Amino acid sequence: MPPESFDLAVVGAGIVGLAHALAAARLGQKVVVVDRDAQANGASIRNFGFVTVTGQEQGDVWRRARRSRDVWAEVAGPAGIAIEQRGLLLVAQRPEARLVCEAFLDTDMAAGCRWLDHAAARTRLGGIRPVQLEGALESDVELRVESRTAIPALAAWLETAHGVSFRRGVAVQGVDTGCLTTAAGEIRARAIVVCPGDDLATLFPDALAGVTRSKLQMLRLAAPGYRLPATIMSDLGLTRYLGYAALPAARPLRKRLESEQPAQLANGVHLIVAQSADGSLVVGDSHHYGKTPDPFSSEAVDRLILDEFRAVFGAVPPVLERWTGTYASAATHSIVTTPAAGVRLVVVTSGTGASTSFGLAEDVIADLLPQKANA
Repeated sequence: MPPESFDLAVVGAGIVGLAHALAAARLGQKVVVVDRDAQANGASIRNFGFVTVTGQEQGDVWRRARRSRDVWAEVAGPAGIAIEQRGLLLVAQRPEARLVCEAFLDTDMAAGCRWLDHAAARTRLGGIRPVQLEGALESDVELRVESRTAIPALAAWLETAHGVSFRRGVAVQGVDTGCLTTAAGEIRARAIVVCPGDDLATLFPDALAGVTRSKLQMLRLAAPGYRLPATIMSDLGLTRYLGYAALPAARPLRKRLESEQPAQLANGVHLIVAQSADGSLVVGDSHHYGKTPDPFSSEAVDRLILDEFRAVFGAVPPVLERWTGTYASAATHSIVTTPAAGVRLVVVTSGTGASTSFGLAEDVIADLLPQKANA
């Protein structure tokens, strides 16, 4: 019996792969997704589920984040995915941070954003009591899902509502024009998208020679007894997200943080705090780089994260969970190459898969299947 044939085969069932499956399925394509794991297990579920637009790099990355946020909003209800939180409050603790926020508000990326002065920020923050407070940058653009449940729910919905086929527990051993070679036999497809995440060695390793891996540490804290008004960030994020960090106004803040928080900067620590339906808090994170990062969580790094939490929130609730994750990392937002005719290799290398994949996938599919995208 000849192998089953598809319009599009996607290698990888993380958020990047699922986004490409959705983009093609919405064009009426017959899609199969192949993944070596039995269930979602990688970076796509080991994160905040925070769809971050504000602060993303100016240009295509910011545009893709805006589009991805809109797609999340479109599919969440039909897919049975709860939107746990909406919006962002970036707590400016220092005068230099306030100046960065004010400079950001003068850019074309500030749609949906506003500055809250000290008094307004105090009121908006409710039970959160920062040690220092200049004000807050507020955005109503962001939304948050619970990654651990949202990714499986998205895959299930793609299967039931869009007819996407899934081949799980199947390792892809080779990719060529029109064909996947797998441990379970061949799969034929008119077009192929390979989304290997941080597997840099199995498929097209030469194309990923400049990519490394980032290891992060995250925690879940017990419910603090109040609801967050939005997902919370702090000054450290202004030096990490390029939409802020590339602004000239960010240089004085960076210089002050180098003096006051050198350990946090050296360990790639910035603060994001999101809240789950049960009230518990997802807190992180840190960044350490290497081709094969060790799997061990450092208590010293967790303390650096919790020190920043304490500076913004006050008391630290008990730690319920700790975990590490890894993702592909490079100097650019993503890598999109054509290793063979009709094949695209797509890797998000900036830790922004949840935030930008839907927009990126629509761009890739429009290029790969132009006659369908323009139909």
